[in-house]
This record gives sequence, structure tokens and C-alpha cells, in this order.
Amino acid sequence: MNAMEITMTPPKKFKLNWGWGITGVYLVFVTGILYMVWRTTQERQDLVAEDYYAQELKYQDKIDASKRAAALSSPVSFDLKGQVLHLAFPKEFESKTITGDVLVYYPADSRKDVKVPVKLVNNVMDVTMKEGSPGMHILQFSWQEGNTTYYQESNLTTP
Repeated sequence: MNAMEITMTPPKKFKLNWGWGITGVYLVFVTGILYMVWRTTQERQDLVAEDYYAQELKYQDKIDASKRAAALSSPVSFDLKGQVLHLAFPKEFESKTITGDVLVYYPADSRKDVKVPVKLVNNVMDVTMKEGSPGMHILQFSWQEGNTTYYQESNLTTP
């Protein structure tokens, strides 16, 4: 019988070379891009207004209405107490029927905007703000008395 000689060769060591490095960098880059694409699809994109083009065409009307509001004896005054915004219209509108809207625009989140029709009682009205919306708001008063329109815009910061 012949003695069989068994020799064992050690396994080859795995070497990292420049090819593996390029592949690793490419995979990290592609993973990063895919993560950024996924992340951007999760963000809300609020427009200032859905019909911004139609509003842009009527912007001169808003400028004219602002000039008329500035010519009044006093602007619409407002005071925030808790979650209630108290509005007082100028004396010129006492005992007159006016129509329009009050928009409390919250630039950070359109879901927290508040839009209510103008309903004056003794030349004042109250608007209830939505809870959990601290920060800057833009108050947009747009009203009409007869055939004359008025527009006023003011900033409001809530705690």
C-alpha cells in the first residue's frame, strides 16, 4: 500500500483592492441618493394659493383696495387674547352692511390657516385661532361696502 500524502493548502486571503473601493464608494453614493429621493417625497409642499396665477392677474385690484383702506380714519385693529383674535373695524363702517373675508394665513402649514366671513356686531368680530400654531401669521382683511372694496394686511406673532 502506498501511503497517500495529503497536503493542505491554506485558503487564499481576501484582499481589498481599488476595484472593491470603487464599488463601495458607488454603492454608498447610490444609497445616499435613493435616501434623499425618498426623504423629499415625504415632505409637504404647500403653495401660498392654489390659484396663484388668477390672483396675480387681479393684483392691481388688491393694490387699489389697500390704498382705500389706508385712507380710512384708522386701520382694522386686532388684539389676540388666548386663542381668540378680537378685530375692530374703523368707525366709517358702523351701522353699515359689509361683506368679505378674514384670512389668518400661517405660512408654515396651510392646514392651520383660518378663513372666516366678516360678521360684525357693533363694528367688532372675533376669530378663533387653531391651537398649536405658534409663530408668525399674516392677517389678510378683505371686505366690501357697497361697490367699494378694501384690503389690509398685517403681521401677527403668536406665542
